[in-house]
Amino acid sequence: MSLIQINERPEFTSNEKINKRINCFSNLIHELRKRQLSEKEVETINAEIQNINSISISEKDFAKALTKSQSNVLKVIEKESKLVVKNHYRNLWLVLGMSTFGVPLGVAFGISIGNLAFLGLGLPIGMAIGVGFGITLDAKAAKEGRQLDVVLTP
Repeated sequence: MSLIQINERPEFTSNEKINKRINCFSNLIHELRKRQLSEKEVETINAEIQNINSISISEKDFAKALTKSQSNVLKVIEKESKLVVKNHYRNLWLVLGMSTFGVPLGVAFGISIGNLAFLGLGLPIGMAIGVGFGITLDAKAAKEGRQLDVVLTP
């Protein structure tokens, strides 16, 4: 069983944002066609694509549905096949570094100096730690061949 294609949407040709999202999702599907996926994954991805192809709603609702379907597809392939897109771990650990390392470091700085206004000082430090760790994990995924050649843009 192979992955189906996303239908062209001529009614959205004037909206550049939706076209970018459709192209991004199409690139993801194209890249997934190159990989060996289980039947369960293919069925789930095809169901999401059929859902996108069948809906005919406003541009705003279509954009939300497209984003949700793309997110569902990414969750499935990450969970089942351990495949990730480029910069996945960097983006994930940017936030985790700020919250896991940055806030405690900021509190430590604030208390040691005696002024909790320095709480925000730890956030960029935590962000740097998180980005560094995420880049390392992305490089490891690329080395293991688990990284898809797709960059997702918001």
